[in-house]
Amino acid sequence: MSRFLSFDRQLFLVSLLVLGITVTAEEGGASKVVAPAAPTVRLELDVVDAASHRPLACRVHLRNDRGDWFHVDSAEGQAIAYRRQMPHLPSSPEVHTTVSAASFFAELPPGSYQLRVERGKEYHPAHVEFQVSDEPLCQTITLRRWIDMADRGWYSGDTHVHRDIDELPNVMLAEDLNVAFPITSWVRDTADQPSPFALGPLNRHNASGTIEVDATHVIVPRNTEYEIFAVNGRPRTLGAVLILNQTSGLDLSAPPLVPIAEQARSQGALLDLDKHSWPWSLMIVPTMGIDFFELSNNHVWQTEFGFHQWTIDAVPPYMRVQRDERGLTEWGWIDFGMQTYYELLNCGFRMRVTAGTASGVHPVQLGFGRVYVRLPNGFSHQDWVNGLNAGQSFVTTGPMLDLRFNDRDAGEHFQPTNPTDASVRIQGSAISRRPLKLIEVIVNGNVERAIHPDNRRSDSGAYVSEIDLELAKEHSYWAAVRCFEEHPTDRVRFAHTNPVFVDVPGSHIRPRKEALGYFISQLENEIADLEGLIDESSIDEYRQAIKHYRELQHFGTLENDTTDEATP
Repeated sequence: MSRFLSFDRQLFLVSLLVLGITVTAEEGGASKVVAPAAPTVRLELDVVDAASHRPLACRVHLRNDRGDWFHVDSAEGQAIAYRRQMPHLPSSPEVHTTVSAASFFAELPPGSYQLRVERGKEYHPAHVEFQVSDEPLCQTITLRRWIDMADRGWYSGDTHVHRDIDELPNVMLAEDLNVAFPITSWVRDTADQPSPFALGPLNRHNASGTIEVDATHVIVPRNTEYEIFAVNGRPRTLGAVLILNQTSGLDLSAPPLVPIAEQARSQGALLDLDKHSWPWSLMIVPTMGIDFFELSNNHVWQTEFGFHQWTIDAVPPYMRVQRDERGLTEWGWIDFGMQTYYELLNCGFRMRVTAGTASGVHPVQLGFGRVYVRLPNGFSHQDWVNGLNAGQSFVTTGPMLDLRFNDRDAGEHFQPTNPTDASVRIQGSAISRRPLKLIEVIVNGNVERAIHPDNRRSDSGAYVSEIDLELAKEHSYWAAVRCFEEHPTDRVRFAHTNPVFVDVPGSHIRPRKEALGYFISQLENEIADLEGLIDESSIDEYRQAIKHYRELQHFGTLENDTTDEATP
């Protein structure tokens, strides 16, 4: 039998599966265990690439018409079962098995079944319906690429991972994810320090501190998450920040956070803000010097969106984000993040875009939201991390953006000596498995240009829209491109480039008056709530952040600017 997840609950479920027992959902969504009808019938499957006919690692979703989920197993390869669901979303679990590039099987009771097979973002998924009666079934599933991003020089990563290191080789190959940053130390109380790294049996990394799955798939195994939900044992949420690409462990509790940033920097580590609306998020951006902003974070899933009320009181009215009777819509949550990111860019914090799923604790696949980094000279771990830090990247939950800015990569900083030379020409293409419905150019947080997609159908079945335009400006600005897919159930699937920056002498990008007022009021409220709970040095970090935002107020703001709302 292949090795499955190391979580106790998961092992229990898998053990039942091996005995011919499956897991289904009772009314209301609670899990129950049922014995399959006898006799069971064996289903055997192979998944191959349409072009090479070689076996593919992949992700498998299997259920019957009663809604019962089934995992598969592999006789010669490896199968890793995954099941997660949120208590408030019992009808929307993420249930799948990632299998290595070998035949796999399931023992199934008679009935009607639906099979979905996927491999990351770049293959058309396969959907198969079949009937199990009394004869064994054998089938070969062929997966066809709609795009090959590595062939274009792009390689993907997930910067927020909660999967066990020893299962990641299987899962990364099934998702074709090139780089994963598993959290190996997780701090959740102000009284705690990071635990020693528990790297597992795959801790056979090379001198650079990585675990090579193969030549283009790498695990970066030393990463810490400070996600504070308790102050000295008492429930109180402060926020989260990720420390990525460490060379050794950290030995500090949080808060204060500035010493943690200094210790991380001494190791060459990078700081990732996983969500924009944590109570401390607006503080740590200026005080810690955050490197990355997750435009696709761990609230963005393939399954049903589940965070309608999460930090809804923190949404400022001026953003006018989308809501419905449940609270924030999926687009409302994503738009809230994008608008916050744009205003922080306008404040001068040039954070690079990234994406993290927290797969392992959330009902989401590894790399569902991922960041692609352009490496024109081929893949290496260090080049990928350097490119991520330089902003040579875009984030996606579906579409792809292959663009250049004045023939340079995203993340470029242009410094024209003359305002008349401040234009940027954007060229390339937006490509998607489904038709695109909107492409937008964002300048200083506003929709500068809306483009109707061409949606030319390629030989691979993709939809391709060419982009060739020029931004003619004579002042400092940043610019980025984003696009949105059409979706049969109105889910939000987007891609967003890292910005490029144009710095014209004597001209400055200025934040909006409403944004600075919002940032300051949020931090002042947090100080009032935290007085007496945390020490003065930690409170002072909030005061320093407020001082920074107040200085920007005095510098000048865009008082009457508005942010256009897209309709994804």
